[in-house]
Amino acid sequence: MQETTQVFIVPGLGSSGPEHWQTCFERALPDCTRIEQREWDVPDRAEWVERLEDALNGQDLSEVVLVAHSLGCATIAHWAAKYGHRIKGALLVAPSDVETAHYAAFPTTGFAPMPLARLPFPSKVVFSQNDEWVTPDRARQFAKAWGSELVDIGEAGHVNAASGHGEWPAGLALLRAWL
Repeated sequence: MQETTQVFIVPGLGSSGPEHWQTCFERALPDCTRIEQREWDVPDRAEWVERLEDALNGQDLSEVVLVAHSLGCATIAHWAAKYGHRIKGALLVAPSDVETAHYAAFPTTGFAPMPLARLPFPSKVVFSQNDEWVTPDRARQFAKAWGSELVDIGEAGHVNAASGHGEWPAGLALLRAWL
């Protein structure tokens, strides 16, 4: 990885705890910053998008890579639709489908519908065949619409600590190889 590349972690609903792969990536990567939200459990799309924009203000966007999980992927899609910034790239892992009834049980505001415009930067969508938050078909639809490379990692649940993805060396290798 180039020393100038800045990696920004974009967690989803509830943030990412100490055993989550995003937290492990933060420990492993020297130029890595977590995008912190004021409210992790009752997310508001407008607030989350503005927080992302504020965190990237003043950065050399050509050297920024965003690494999102779940609702963080929707945040990036909304941010890209609003601002259209070109960044080095984005790794979008387990993008949750904010338009499902499953998601309606959580107090989120403004994330649906999911933006389906092409992203103005390179991206990869990493998905699992048995993720309770997104079907494989819907993950494929997101990747196609966003112009993303699609990475199927098999049956890996929601690709979080609960599904055994703590250190997740394969994910870290995917990020490092891409950078």
